[in-house]
Amino acid sequence: MSTQEASALEMSSGPLTRRLLRFALPVMFTGILQLLYNAADIVVVGQFGGGHASVAAVGSTGALVNLLVNLFMGVSVGANFLAAKLAGAKDTAGLRRCIHCAVGASVIIGVLAGIVGFFTSTPLLRLMDSPEDVLPLSSLYLKIYFLGMPALVVYNFGAAILRALGDTKRPLVYMAISGMVNVVLNLFFVCVCKLDVAGVAIATSVSQFLSAFLVLRCLTKRQEEFRLVLREIRLHKEPLVEMLRTGIPAGLQGVLFSLSNVIVQSAINPFGSAAMAGNSAASSLEGFIYTALNAFYQATLTFISHNLGAKNYHRILQVFWQCLAMVAILGISLCGLLYLFHDFFLGLYISPEDGELAQVLETGRLRIGCISIFQFLGGFMEIGCGGQRGLGRTWLPTLVTFFGSCALRIIWVHTVFASVGTLESLYISYPISWALTFLVHCACFFPTIYHKMRA
Repeated sequence: MSTQEASALEMSSGPLTRRLLRFALPVMFTGILQLLYNAADIVVVGQFGGGHASVAAVGSTGALVNLLVNLFMGVSVGANFLAAKLAGAKDTAGLRRCIHCAVGASVIIGVLAGIVGFFTSTPLLRLMDSPEDVLPLSSLYLKIYFLGMPALVVYNFGAAILRALGDTKRPLVYMAISGMVNVVLNLFFVCVCKLDVAGVAIATSVSQFLSAFLVLRCLTKRQEEFRLVLREIRLHKEPLVEMLRTGIPAGLQGVLFSLSNVIVQSAINPFGSAAMAGNSAASSLEGFIYTALNAFYQATLTFISHNLGAKNYHRILQVFWQCLAMVAILGISLCGLLYLFHDFFLGLYISPEDGELAQVLETGRLRIGCISIFQFLGGFMEIGCGGQRGLGRTWLPTLVTFFGSCALRIIWVHTVFASVGTLESLYISYPISWALTFLVHCACFFPTIYHKMRA
């Protein structure tokens, strides 16, 4: 038995807590490093570039980037589910076909995502009511950013395959390398070349291509029978259909979720560039908490998929409860830490000499007090969704997330916020939607797993 295969089989046996942490912690740090791409962009332009207008331009693109990225990235969730399930079932031939199909699909999806993002970014920014002093910078940043989209998609597909096989350390190493390159290039292009927003976008794209190269090189150097062979890359019908069956609903869920965030961002934009900058800074800080908690969503999905293939249903229930407990402990701790030191963290994103510093900080504090301290509820919601997807559910978690979170926020913007008109009335929709969606996910997950345990 190969080292990588043994690592994958450990998901269905042995001490569960230790296995979950060994899986989740590298995923967590990988995600945080990936998130540092955008955070480093915001910090560098805020401290050394064009000030709060540049911060608003880069930070306000996050919701739109996620909207377009999630549309194409959902298939990587399907690749992760299928690879983990095949590994649990010890189907080596099927796993090999899955890997080659996933890489081929990632190249096609990445190119398509880059083209769509490049040509639709400016019209979508106008639909979001981006202020005229921010629009040109935001548009420039997005056009350059989407040139690196093929590499971003390829990296995430490759990392999903490695994680499904129990290897979470290599994606972390590759993201650390590309992350350091990104920070160095940010400083070079902004401080030396004076490229401001364009400089940080170029740095991000270059770093994405580096991470994609490293993960593909890893897959081609493996010694096992499921090593990636470039000439064997093709879209096999059976694994592609299975990946799409799980991935399209996951991608659509991400799109709908991001769409609600785009609508919320559109409601924030009329408050001006300073409010946008404060919101962007607080949102960036939230992203680190979300990413840390999302690692346990990845663990939930992968471990449950693996044990579903092994028909180990009792362990599936244990995975769900333990991941939920870990999210509660970590989430509440991180939310409390951010609340206690919010001025320090917000100050990292904007120069002390900026003329709009007071309003930027005020908006950032407001968002942290209304949303960030409840971020652990978002982690609960992700665990509920991961549990359902790990069981092979496709459309149900998408529908639950749409009605419980996305639709609720959209309705909230056009009713409560339209009536009250304050940022507080807008922000409070987030924790309410997270809590409701989590409860519905649980109501769908537990009857299914208990039925399988009795069967």
